Amino acid sequence: MATTSAIAAHLRITIARTHRRLRQEAGAGLSPTQTAALATIERHGPLTPSELAAHERIQRPTVARLLGRLEAEGLVDRAPDPDDGRSSLVSITDEGRRLLREVRTRKDAFLAQRMRRLDAGELATLDRAAAILERMLDEEEDGR
Repeated sequence: MATTSAIAAHLRITIARTHRRLRQEAGAGLSPTQTAALATIERHGPLTPSELAAHERIQRPTVARLLGRLEAEGLVDRAPDPDDGRSSLVSITDEGRRLLREVRTRKDAFLAQRMRRLDAGELATLDRAAAILERMLDEEEDGR
């Protein structure tokens, strides 16, 4: 049996390769950071720019540039924050939702095409691995 460190290294490399390949399949014309921010706004919005920075673990000036691009593309809207006149609330637009659906559909199709070559046991293993990875990430977010 491989050590935990060896498994972690193998997993890291495989996840990075998978991520890079899925990013190539997305074809959205947005950077990975822009796509991630748009998905966060969809999932947690409306958000202030500071809240988005915290969710994405990026600096506030980076968020300002990021939101400028997303807004120029018609993917997000800004409205005054009723609780803080110095800030705004950012929401995803219908066009932003459409783009995310399209990106996700392309990525899912890429994976599904390759997974069709697997047998039932391999599919079950991947399903279990996805659940384990999800649990590990949830535990990190919960601070456990």
